[in-house]
Amino acid sequence: MLAVGLTAPMATQLLAIAGVAHAQPKSQYKPAKRGGGGLLKVLWWQGPTLLNPHFAVGTKDQDGSRLFYDPLAAWDPDGNLKPKLAASIPGREDGTLAADGKSVVWKLKQNVTWHDGKPFTADDVVFNWEYAKDPATAATTAASYNECVVEKIDQYSVMVKFAKATPFWADAFVGTRGMIIPKHLFADYIGAKSREAPTNLKPVGTGPYMFKDFKPGDMVSGVINPNYYENNKPYFDAIEMKGGGDAVSAARAVLQSGEYDFAWNLQVEDEILARLEKGGKGKVEISPGGNIEHIQLNFTDPWTEVDGERASLKTKHPTLSDPAVRQAISLLVDKDSIEKHIYGRTGPATANFVNNPARFVSKTTKYEFSVDKANEVLEKAGWKKGGDGIREKDGKKLKFVYQTSINQPRQKTQAIIKQAAQKAGIDIELKSVTASVFFSSDVANPDTYTKFYCDIQMYTTTMSQPDPEVFMVQFASYEAATKENKWQGRNITRWQNKEYDDNYKAAQSEVDPVKRAAMFIEANNMVINNYVVIPVVMRPGVAATGTKLNASISGWDNNTWDLSDWYKDA
Repeated sequence: MLAVGLTAPMATQLLAIAGVAHAQPKSQYKPAKRGGGGLLKVLWWQGPTLLNPHFAVGTKDQDGSRLFYDPLAAWDPDGNLKPKLAASIPGREDGTLAADGKSVVWKLKQNVTWHDGKPFTADDVVFNWEYAKDPATAATTAASYNECVVEKIDQYSVMVKFAKATPFWADAFVGTRGMIIPKHLFADYIGAKSREAPTNLKPVGTGPYMFKDFKPGDMVSGVINPNYYENNKPYFDAIEMKGGGDAVSAARAVLQSGEYDFAWNLQVEDEILARLEKGGKGKVEISPGGNIEHIQLNFTDPWTEVDGERASLKTKHPTLSDPAVRQAISLLVDKDSIEKHIYGRTGPATANFVNNPARFVSKTTKYEFSVDKANEVLEKAGWKKGGDGIREKDGKKLKFVYQTSINQPRQKTQAIIKQAAQKAGIDIELKSVTASVFFSSDVANPDTYTKFYCDIQMYTTTMSQPDPEVFMVQFASYEAATKENKWQGRNITRWQNKEYDDNYKAAQSEVDPVKRAAMFIEANNMVINNYVVIPVVMRPGVAATGTKLNASISGWDNNTWDLSDWYKDA
């Protein structure tokens, strides 16, 4: 795992902090010509619901968009930046990375065209900044673009300026949140009209495949881009991304039957995966990163409506606002059993929200499972058991609705926690939502995780860069998901804490890598010690590939980050 910046001299610290290596790894790509590889069949058992990367809700939409759109640069499995639409990675050596950390110049490839034949230029890059930062656009990528100014230098170079020193400059235009959409097709749909753009569902990008068809939640298909900007790529003539089903059937379709070449996000018990692998048709690919399966506790009241909005910032949760209740719930999560009996190699138990890279990991946190201690904490706080065995105080009972998406490991985790909670006088109603609904981008859907219209919920949140800055913005007060921002704010728990905000903002401009790492460790500790969320297990990327498929999967970027390089052995 990448550990960057600790020994770098000051002249290269800004580069090192971002995890950028000076030398790119040599490509292992072997095909000598473009095309000829037939159809690539891939399974995303939660199918994409839209194909505009600025509206992507979760990895399914980001991965689907990445078939057609590229960013300026991507993160490889080792946490290094690899050029995509950029001609090179900015650095101190050529002056494209400013010594004061306040600006970076991106030089663009000059042989790139959009799928409709129009040239890709600096105007497109500047437009994406304007589009994403406009509040009326309500882009999920807004946080990556709000704190910078982007200026065109010439047709093939742009400057990104920051108001203060910005050690993690490789955010805007990079990786999962950096895909570039075409100005000429979206300029009339910026701001309030953003959701009306026809190209939201029929992408015209610069990527390796050109759009053919899209049935939201079911199927995305594309054909080879004959004018792709990299020689001899892509290898496959067409791609079909199938959605729907569940993780177990997806694993079987690659590992057992060989019907598909790739299956995404195998949230399947490790015992089942090991058994399926014995069929010899495919293999399980585990890619380390920073993703975390975690439980969120609602700091607002999801059962009371204020000005037409549930879980409003104008409310506080009637029982979870008590730290003792949150602490007790944390003590009732048997992480070791969840690891041992459910996730195995695909989910080690953890006390931390930030688990990678190593220099950002707190060494002072710990987790404990104890029903007895949970009972003690609640008794001391005045929560007494009533005749029905449920604890109550001031007329309020410890009764919670706990939701997650439907897949076997999550339902088993819910059952383990519910059983322990009963022994502590906490009544938990389990709610399981179809994954395509839970992770939907439909703002009218009341059951999405971004609405969080219940007390407790659980899912995996992704850390898509080898740096926690973007990842940890999800606890900043100003990122709260609200009706006003169409529930696109990243702070789903709606926890409000000025100390956290101040520490986070200071870390954003701290150029000393050791001090900056300490600030993010403190941010992690605040979240854990305040029981804002309860980490359950680390979630490395788990996918299945056919035995002949060569696919580089990065734990720091989309599964489809390097799709142009995928090929099959003869």
